[in-house]
Amino acid sequence: MEKEMLKGKVAIITGASYGMGQTMAELFAEEGASVVLTARGSEQLDNVVNGIRDKGGKAVGVTADVCSSEDTEKVFAKALDKFGDVDILINNAGIGEQKMIDDTDDDWMMQVMNTNLGGPMRYIREALKIFMPKNDGVIINISSVNGTRPFCGATYTSTKGALNTLTKNVAMRLIETNIRCNAVAPGATVTPAHLANRKGEQPGGAKMLAHSGHFVYFPGPECDPLDQAYACLYLASKMGRHVKGQVLQVCNGAFL
Repeated sequence: MEKEMLKGKVAIITGASYGMGQTMAELFAEEGASVVLTARGSEQLDNVVNGIRDKGGKAVGVTADVCSSEDTEKVFAKALDKFGDVDILINNAGIGEQKMIDDTDDDWMMQVMNTNLGGPMRYIREALKIFMPKNDGVIINISSVNGTRPFCGATYTSTKGALNTLTKNVAMRLIETNIRCNAVAPGATVTPAHLANRKGEQPGGAKMLAHSGHFVYFPGPECDPLDQAYACLYLASKMGRHVKGQVLQVCNGAFL
């Protein structure tokens, strides 16, 4: 495989302090990109940034909440100040949950919707201020198999289905440009969130898992975060230059 496929590119990756976001950031830095990472807390975020720098990569962390338009603007301003441009946006931040519809109150519903769908909309809107004048850029939304196989929490699955639709809507809006918008839809991937889900430790517990077991066939093995990062690399690099408006499901065939 060609080395440094993202050399000279600047990538913003939200929710990058652990799990898939961290792995995406590390891979993109290895491939030559300067990466701007966000998270709501600074301690683990700083650890990831320092780890990338220790390996010779270029990285900066910004403590930010995707639910805040002010924080969103701050992230892009930091990227421009530090690296002079933005070329790639990965909307990875999200809340996983297992609350059944009859256990979902308004506050929780709005929090998950604002994070999982509102966050990507804010970041795409801000990214286009940079992408459209130069007629170039890449947007990757991290969706889920639950966008089409809705067996997790009612709000979570609804936001991922909506994120798939948003991906196509944005791609349609940009069809006559060189700006590409796609999504990666991970299946079961060994991350802290997934392990908590298997133990019934996510909000909502394991009740929905019992109901969804009738509709899921999963013999394994589960995916690794690097599998999802590779899919993002494909979409972000010239390998995916003619891919627009697609939802690439990476699930090892478990959720066909």
